[in-house]
Amino acid sequence: MMIPKAIAEGVRDGTVTTQYRRWDTPRVKVGGTQVTPAGVLRFTRVTRVPDVERISDRAARAAGMKDAAALRRALRPRDPDAPRRERSARGGEHVYRVHLEWAGEDPRLALREELPDEAELAGIAKRLARLDARESGPWTRDILVWIRDHPHVVSKELAAERGVELLPMKADIRKLKGMGLTISHEVGYELSPRGAAYVDWSATR
Repeated sequence: MMIPKAIAEGVRDGTVTTQYRRWDTPRVKVGGTQVTPAGVLRFTRVTRVPDVERISDRAARAAGMKDAAALRRALRPRDPDAPRRERSARGGEHVYRVHLEWAGEDPRLALREELPDEAELAGIAKRLARLDARESGPWTRDILVWIRDHPHVVSKELAAERGVELLPMKADIRKLKGMGLTISHEVGYELSPRGAAYVDWSATR
């Protein structure tokens, strides 16, 4: 479930308590969590909305929308007659109301500041080796070293240099971020203290 930064920040400060999505079936589970730019959000309730026309302005504002009319426009299916295989990208058959709350800080923020000991470094190496074990070959160290040498440089340059597509590469970098090794910025990335410690350690292996 994609949650824009402004909405996530609204959940954190309590001004946003719900979201609406058009799905065939719910794509989040009650009790599940999601890491966002504003921290960890928890899904507390998911209910089907039988009649979108009955959503009030107050309910729409609780979802971060201007009013109910704006919310209904956002929920309008683009093409209800599209083949089912295409519908997932255009919105599902039903509208669901998702209740959510702020559950705490992004755990990666603390992790990236922690300097790993020898055992942790070996554990990081093992996890990265699993990421490297794909048909296209190893990639984790190349990206970490490039980010170390090119902090805050737009990611398109890294994709062009490596000859790969941008979006899959950014998904790879999110895996490194999930391990506390990188920090994302409005433009580009940088190594976290944890990531820098790993790169320095791996250079001696």
